[in-house]
Amino acid sequence: MKNEKTLDVRGMVLCALFTALIATGAFIKIPIPYVPITLQFLFTNLAGLLLGRKRGLISVCLYIFIGLAGIPVFTAGGGLAYIFKPTFGYIIGFAGGTWLAGLISERNPNNGKAYILAGFANMAIVYTIGLFYLYFMSNYYLGNPIGVKALFISGFLLCAPGDIISCLICSLIAKKLLPIVNRGKAAA
Repeated sequence: MKNEKTLDVRGMVLCALFTALIATGAFIKIPIPYVPITLQFLFTNLAGLLLGRKRGLISVCLYIFIGLAGIPVFTAGGGLAYIFKPTFGYIIGFAGGTWLAGLISERNPNNGKAYILAGFANMAIVYTIGLFYLYFMSNYYLGNPIGVKALFISGFLLCAPGDIISCLICSLIAKKLLPIVNRGKAAA
């Protein structure tokens, strides 16, 4: 009898695969004016949509753990000191956002509109945590004050269009790949 609380080998492989994709996505940059977009959000969103809340969260937490352990998988390196970078809040947000995207995906299987909603919910979590962390670290830790308007422009407005497009792309990819991922699950 299989214990539902454990990960099978297939689940572990999928989690490891998405951890590697998220790490790789940190270094794939789409050059746009002002703020280049990385593919981290795309892969964290896909982890939630394709793996569900549990495995998606495991993938992101493993990525965070590996980065904090010193392996340079974050956009600007790695190590425990990375928690003092103002943008680390976005990385924290990946965990909550991926979990929420996974929850929405699990409750609405093979539903493209729900996948778009899941992506936007993921974005809302990532940006909320990221902006609060950026504001706190800039104003109170680094002593480099940033106003709410500048925070909104630099921490959201410049980045969000790329992530909105990413949400739409993820919904299309998930709609095509989820039946394949689930087919393997039924065989396991």
